[in-house]
Amino acid sequence: MRRTAPTRTALALVVLGTVLGLAAPAHAGPAQAPAQSYAPVEVVHQERLTVGPYELTVGFSEWPLRARQSLDFTFEPDGGIDRVDGTLVAVSPTGVEEDLRRPPGVHGIPRHPRQPDVWGLDVLALDEPGDWAFTFGLTGAAGTGTATLTLPVLEQPGPPLGLSWLVSGVPLIVILGVLAAAVRRGGRRASPEQVAR
Repeated sequence: MRRTAPTRTALALVVLGTVLGLAAPAHAGPAQAPAQSYAPVEVVHQERLTVGPYELTVGFSEWPLRARQSLDFTFEPDGGIDRVDGTLVAVSPTGVEEDLRRPPGVHGIPRHPRQPDVWGLDVLALDEPGDWAFTFGLTGAAGTGTATLTLPVLEQPGPPLGLSWLVSGVPLIVILGVLAAAVRRGGRRASPEQVAR
């Protein structure tokens, strides 16, 4: 028995409806707030700093700090970030003022991208070992204050960078040597005596 075009179309619609019905959620409940995309910063160490009339808690996702080690910083004034404006100037051990990757258009301390209820810096590495100076300025209803937090940064973890590059480059050098030898052997042309045989 041959199926007509309308019968095939109806059958296809039934199959499509069944597949979509199985893929749909069992029930549609009330609208819920979207889940947070990222987990908040896990702070393992905190420092308290008095900035004029304000108290500021500085949090670190790694401690002790090491050069070239990525970490998160959080900066939280007592009473929250909506009551004050803040600035941050970071100076390296060599005395150079560092730009700590502020988003374009942000002139004060940026909100932490994964924890927007506090200020912060996301996955940042301090390049040099030594004493870093973080100078905070806070302005709010109680007035203005500044204070500097000195952060000791230890040497970069692991072997020296040059040795790391050398060790990681050895396999590449071996592979290039094998390829060069294979090309040299394959590139030799057979002599007329070998062809005659």
